[in-house]
Amino acid sequence: MEGFTEGDRRPVAGSRFSVVRDAVFANPYQKVWGAKGNAPLERFPVTLMPLIKGMLPGGGTWQFLAAARRVLASDTDLRWGPDGKGYQRLLHPNAIIMTGRWDITEETPYSGYFHKGSRGLIIARYSTCCTETRRGNMRSLSMIGRIYPTTDPNHPDPLPTACFITQEDIGGEVTPNINEARLRNAPNTTVSRRGSGMPILILSGIVFKKAEKQPTIRQVYQIAELGKPPAEPTRAPEFMQLTVAAGQPVIAGDNLDFRDEIMAHIYDAGDPAPKRKLVFDVETSDTGTTHGTAFKERRDITNWKKIGTITFDAAVASFNGDHVFHVNHPAWREDRNDPRTVVQK
Repeated sequence: MEGFTEGDRRPVAGSRFSVVRDAVFANPYQKVWGAKGNAPLERFPVTLMPLIKGMLPGGGTWQFLAAARRVLASDTDLRWGPDGKGYQRLLHPNAIIMTGRWDITEETPYSGYFHKGSRGLIIARYSTCCTETRRGNMRSLSMIGRIYPTTDPNHPDPLPTACFITQEDIGGEVTPNINEARLRNAPNTTVSRRGSGMPILILSGIVFKKAEKQPTIRQVYQIAELGKPPAEPTRAPEFMQLTVAAGQPVIAGDNLDFRDEIMAHIYDAGDPAPKRKLVFDVETSDTGTTHGTAFKERRDITNWKKIGTITFDAAVASFNGDHVFHVNHPAWREDRNDPRTVVQK
């Protein structure tokens, strides 16, 4: 399961891009994507019972709450588990890993890896909230990632990294393709869209509220502090949005699994060599308001400005990508630019 292990409690010296990349590409579900005779990618279910295990008094550790606290506390990049097979994710079990480059090309008022000229490697996990992976259905797409302060994929030393988390409406969207998905660090929440999965979403809200103060916003100060001189003040944007760049073709197909859609952006079916790149725009804003209730929360964010791109040139749907790869959730700060204001729960 997803709770704390001794490895999660150890101090993390840093992460090596090559080690994580090699791990997530080591055991793909399909040896060559799109090859003749491949079985469809498996869809792992999200169900209520594993989430309530241990919830009642006398039931042992509540694994779901332990997992929520662990992703805040642990910056481990790979969670291998005692048998070397990682852990089954309770939420977002279906995903694809992408690797590429983070580039900030425009002048910004921000620090660290939001500053103009910042370039680094990135490993991202693009997933969906629940069991449903196919376009035309209610799902909530998400991208989380780890940015490395180097452009050398074989850099020999462990390096500090910055993690981020973005998502569509947490309740779900019916986006016809990934090109139209808007992934934000502060998404809307429409609980009613989850349908029969509403109990899971409501329970998730309760658990995340127990684990942290603000469960529907993931601050991006880690990026603003990556590579920053210690004496320089942190200047992080309040909001970040990732969208597929204009001009990126739309992949055709009814009921297409988003994992196959992403692979088709980069590869030709049956050919393991990358042929194209998948580019996302990075946009930021510091103006927005939140209103509504926990069941229907809305964020009106204005003055989005494109400041750079993420360019992915390789991708894989793999066992280690779903069970081993790990991204830290930045803990909430009352002032996102002041580490002294972090809220401990």
